[in-house]
Amino acid sequence: MENPPIFSFSCPQTLNPFLPSPPEPLLLPWGAGLAQVTAGRGRPEPPARNPESGARSRRGYFYLMITVPGLGAFPATSARAGSGRRAAGGGQRATPLRPPGSHILHRQLRAQGGGALRPLRSGPCAPAQRSGPRAPLRPAQSRRRGLGALCATGSSPVPSPPAAAGPPAPGKMSNVSFHISNLLEKMTSTDKDFRFMATNDLMLELQKDSIKLDEDSEKKVVKMLLKLLEDKNGEVQNLAVKCLGPLVGKVKEYQVETIVDTLCTNMLSDKEQLRDISGMGLKTVISELPPASTGSAMAANVCKKITSQLTGAIGKQEDVSVQLEALDILSDMLSRLGGALFSFHSSILHCLVPQLTSPRLAVRKRAIVALSHLVMTCSTNLFSELMEQLLTELEGDASTSTTRTYIQCIGGISRQAGHRVGPHLPRIVPLVVKFCAVEDDELREYCFQAFESFVRRCPKEMAPYIPSVTNLCLKYLTHDPNYNYDSDEDEMMETEDGDDEEQESDDEYSDDDDMSWKVRRAAAKCVAAIISTRHDLLQDFYQVLSPVLISRFKEREENVKADIFGAYISLLRQTHPTQSWLRTSEVAGKENIPLTMLQNQVPHIVKALQRQLKDRSIKSRQGCFSVLTELAGVLPGSLAEHIPALVPGIIFSLTDRTSSSNMRIDTLAFLHVLLGTHPAEAFHTHLPALLPPVVACVSDPFYKITSEALLVTQQLVKVLRPLDRPLTLDPQPYVREIFTATLARLKAADLDQEVKERAIACMGHIMAHLRDWLGAELKPTLLIFLERLKNEITRLPTVKALILVAGSPLRVDLQPIIDDALPILASFLRKNQRALKLATLAALDVLARNYRTALPPATIEAVLAELPPLIGENDMHVAQVAVGFLTTLAQAHPSSLAKASGPVLAEVLQLVYSPLLQAGALAAITGFFQALMGTQAPRLGYGELKKQLTGPIYGAGPSSPPLHKQAHHSVAKCLAALVGACPQEAAGTVSQFLRDAQSPRSSAGVKVLAFLALAEMGHVVAGMGPQREVKTVLLEAFSSPSEEVRSAASYALGCVGARNLPEYLPFLLGEIGAQPKRQYLLLHSLKETIGAAPGEALKPYVDDIWTLLFRHCECTEEGTRNVVAECLGKLALVNPAQLLAQLQKQLLAGSPHARSTVVTAIKFTISDQPQPVDVLLKDCIGDFLKTLQDSDLNVRRVALALFNSAAHNKPSLIRDFLDNTLPHLYNETKVRKELIREVEMGPFKHTVDDGLDVRKAAFECMYTLLESCLDRLDIYEYLNHVEDGLKDHYDIRMLTFIMLARLSTLCPDTVLQRLDRLVEPLRATCTSKVKAGSVKQEFEKQDELKRSAMRAVAALLTIPEVEKSPVMAEFSSQIRSNPEMAALFESIQKDSAALYAPESMDLS
Repeated sequence: MENPPIFSFSCPQTLNPFLPSPPEPLLLPWGAGLAQVTAGRGRPEPPARNPESGARSRRGYFYLMITVPGLGAFPATSARAGSGRRAAGGGQRATPLRPPGSHILHRQLRAQGGGALRPLRSGPCAPAQRSGPRAPLRPAQSRRRGLGALCATGSSPVPSPPAAAGPPAPGKMSNVSFHISNLLEKMTSTDKDFRFMATNDLMLELQKDSIKLDEDSEKKVVKMLLKLLEDKNGEVQNLAVKCLGPLVGKVKEYQVETIVDTLCTNMLSDKEQLRDISGMGLKTVISELPPASTGSAMAANVCKKITSQLTGAIGKQEDVSVQLEALDILSDMLSRLGGALFSFHSSILHCLVPQLTSPRLAVRKRAIVALSHLVMTCSTNLFSELMEQLLTELEGDASTSTTRTYIQCIGGISRQAGHRVGPHLPRIVPLVVKFCAVEDDELREYCFQAFESFVRRCPKEMAPYIPSVTNLCLKYLTHDPNYNYDSDEDEMMETEDGDDEEQESDDEYSDDDDMSWKVRRAAAKCVAAIISTRHDLLQDFYQVLSPVLISRFKEREENVKADIFGAYISLLRQTHPTQSWLRTSEVAGKENIPLTMLQNQVPHIVKALQRQLKDRSIKSRQGCFSVLTELAGVLPGSLAEHIPALVPGIIFSLTDRTSSSNMRIDTLAFLHVLLGTHPAEAFHTHLPALLPPVVACVSDPFYKITSEALLVTQQLVKVLRPLDRPLTLDPQPYVREIFTATLARLKAADLDQEVKERAIACMGHIMAHLRDWLGAELKPTLLIFLERLKNEITRLPTVKALILVAGSPLRVDLQPIIDDALPILASFLRKNQRALKLATLAALDVLARNYRTALPPATIEAVLAELPPLIGENDMHVAQVAVGFLTTLAQAHPSSLAKASGPVLAEVLQLVYSPLLQAGALAAITGFFQALMGTQAPRLGYGELKKQLTGPIYGAGPSSPPLHKQAHHSVAKCLAALVGACPQEAAGTVSQFLRDAQSPRSSAGVKVLAFLALAEMGHVVAGMGPQREVKTVLLEAFSSPSEEVRSAASYALGCVGARNLPEYLPFLLGEIGAQPKRQYLLLHSLKETIGAAPGEALKPYVDDIWTLLFRHCECTEEGTRNVVAECLGKLALVNPAQLLAQLQKQLLAGSPHARSTVVTAIKFTISDQPQPVDVLLKDCIGDFLKTLQDSDLNVRRVALALFNSAAHNKPSLIRDFLDNTLPHLYNETKVRKELIREVEMGPFKHTVDDGLDVRKAAFECMYTLLESCLDRLDIYEYLNHVEDGLKDHYDIRMLTFIMLARLSTLCPDTVLQRLDRLVEPLRATCTSKVKAGSVKQEFEKQDELKRSAMRAVAALLTIPEVEKSPVMAEFSSQIRSNPEMAALFESIQKDSAALYAPESMDLS
């Protein structure tokens, strides 16, 4: 594209006061706009279109006064773009504002040869003008387009200077002042459009971070904006208000005070519009004041100035509208900056309380809102004063109207600051109960709203009053004095001739006069609050609440019925809660009682809901399906007997023309849950009725309905033909209908992504379950799958569907696509999409297992070529799945694997030596080596594989980098797998390793491998050769100078001995007694033997072992005691009835060492799997937990470790002891000064806290209880200790930050009440600095501490209504304003988003 032209405008003289008189023609480069030459253009943005098109696409104005001798001054043009009319070039047309006679100017200019607009040659600079006359501009063009249109659009070829960072230079400051002055002058124009645009441009300028105002400009801007607040034009006024926000941060404090004074004065004006705009202005200023955490005192000073005037306006003003506005502003100020007004809290309180008796209800309500914000930050004394006033008034003889207000006020205070209301509940609750008896429905509604707030915000303090509040709720849940609920038969008659009866009743009674429904609704919400907060009363709820709620499903008022359904859903969720700590509870008898009671009530629930499933009210039907969906999830199979009663309602909601989209979606969601949680046979008789409406929904134009219907269709396919049981129904009549509807969705290309994915999944189920009835349709459908496999959007769901089809026991014929699909699947292994890789590997595994003869060898080799990059430690799960696929290939296609085994085997061997290899991936690799041995390939024999496995260890030299300990264990397990596959090689291998272990030339690494391999082979090989030689070699190794060799030999001795107890166990026991120097290693061997040997085989030796262990349980070395404890614990499992009692007796021993050993032994009897010892443990564990009160610090520490193990693995063991145990647990979280001592280290003194380990153990127990016993905790007491931990040692703070984040999810309401006390330690951590000169580790620890604290902050910010907390809002603002904290917070959020984000799509 050529360089755009530069336009020149010349005239004899320019008298525009904003422009200098140019001696040369004025050059206007393309795109520069007129910011430099007019007062009105705020920023020189390049417009959007070429000037040759005559188009304007920017909102703005251009104003230029031109004086021509003999003619006077004329505006060349003044245009506001964006009017909506279109110019010839296609853009938004400039609308000239032409004063009379302006068109004469253009003609006169042309006649005089001056003032004409003419383009010069193209170029980035302003060259001399071209010679020769130019064609004059036509008058029509001039009038239509104006100067602004001719200078508009395009990118400027003249680069604009970059924005300067930091404070502007003096020259720039003067330019800003000049520009602002021009804008201010424009604001005085008589033309409202000029005032509007100038104010808009000022707002844009003020929003720039770089702009700085000098003192004079500040005064002028403030004065002008305050003047514009009184402008006659409403748009100008609104813009002036918007300018106040950014202006607050740009001017000095005294200027803000000037603004506030003026606005407060204007609020008392007689002009309603000025009052309104001033109120808006004050709210804008308050919202922009910097929080106190930034160190600025402006907010406090300004708010004090506002407060004194607002309180005066509220107290003395007779105009209600002024009072309302002032109360609104005061509420805003208290909610955001309440703490800054501490000195005014008393005066605010004394101003607001009288307003509670105002004759205007609106004033009362706003006063209540302001008071509820005040109590969040006021002092305890002031809060008590307020509560005393309110309760004194309530105890007096106040009118009903005033009583309503006071009850409403107490409820509002409780919602905002519930934790402060708790101590006053003994006075409040009896009063509220008393007022429930007053015959005033509105008062009763407020009473129940207050109860709901008390229950949610002060659950601990409300516990004594729950029975009486529950009874009141049940009483008024049925409070409907103006309506008679007839019997079922009468209701049926009413439905039949309802129109006539409705007409008659309209004449007699109007529902508009009935307020009792509000009482019922408030009572239902209160019931829901009680159910949600008192899980411990679940059994009572099913006895008392559940029948009443079910009976009220017939409620006539929709809103009340919705809340009753909501309350019952809360009850169901408490019965089968989503929290893991309750779902996995192991308390046998008590926990099942509510489920049994619910099962007995299911017929009543279905009966109450059955008729309503055909109700005309969509909201009622949605509520019914919500209850039924929850019920089906809580009690799978419970509705099987009632399906005939439910099916008509389902069909009605799916086919009724009046049903909304959401109604159909909710119905389909229920049907999906119902089909998935109930036996298929229950639906067989209903399929002819159910299938047509579901299939119709599959073809629905709304994608959400289609998507949900496809999910239901999947379940229906499983009902038609379950693959896990014999066929009991002929699916033939239904297959064609399902297949056709799904195929139509599968073929369509212009569908929502969700529908595409579910159509593919549904068709996969159809092929996997109904292959026998598809016939000729199967091949075309598979070809569609092949096309979807090639599409980037649909490839992942197609791969998952192929897994389903290929894994079907019906053996679907995949021959039409398998040759083409395998190369595509192989290519997916290269994609950067983890989910796709995993799904592809699973699909290839199924194909290799089930279609081994159909896979061409060449294609398998192509797939094998893609596998090596996947086998690495970067993603252990992908590596595990890839190795599992290799194992399948080794079994199904040994010849293909043998050909391409080189690169793959190299990666597997490299992975074996990874320090990260453990558990699943290691098991997959050992399985792979065993499968390789089964291939009997020439280069993959036992000797070759063994050599490759051990090569790096045997070939390691003195200068070689040391191998990780885990590598030796991994190689040993792989060698044992090889020996297990080739038992004939066992004897030779054992002999070789014994020789290597004895050889003085063997390195320590070789000896460690030899012993570990002998240990692992001891698990899989019955005979290990000459036992005497093995024992001799292993015992000799106990004298090795290498600790790793000694440890490996000890482990090997224990493992080998477990397979030959008569030979080894007496020998071991004798050596332990005779060899005190080798005692620790021998005890480790004994531990391995006890752990690996069968229990029955150990029984003859139990007494001897037990006696020996007790002789060593008082050893002074803690390591030895721990090994003895583990041996005792594992041995106790052999004969728990006898041995547990002996451990219990040992608790009375005088030695603290003996007690700590016994307590630790009990820890090793607890596992996460059910065991016979569990019943006995539950009876005696209380005695062991009493050691939490032991005088010895170490005994208490191991008791905490026992408690933690029990809470984590078997919560049922300790749940009943928590009431007695928790006080002692909490006691161990306290810092004890007597355990802190100073140690001199040369010239330095170092502080040592001997109680730190015990405190850490206590906090670890507390964290575990969150997951397993939350329902048994008093969260308020728990939070007290978490709060202390937030200020403790580094390790404990790290733990309590995690606990706080978890509590934010589990108990958000409780955390919200304590937020003020929790935020300060977090703030202190986030703002702390490391001392200069500290070591690198200190900086790293501090950074990690800050990250952990910021994660807790991020979790707190997810709590609903957290924004209402002024302390949290202030801290959040502080984080945003501090660049370091803001960057840290942003990175935390990105990490969280990445953790839960779906797999990113590969766009390569």
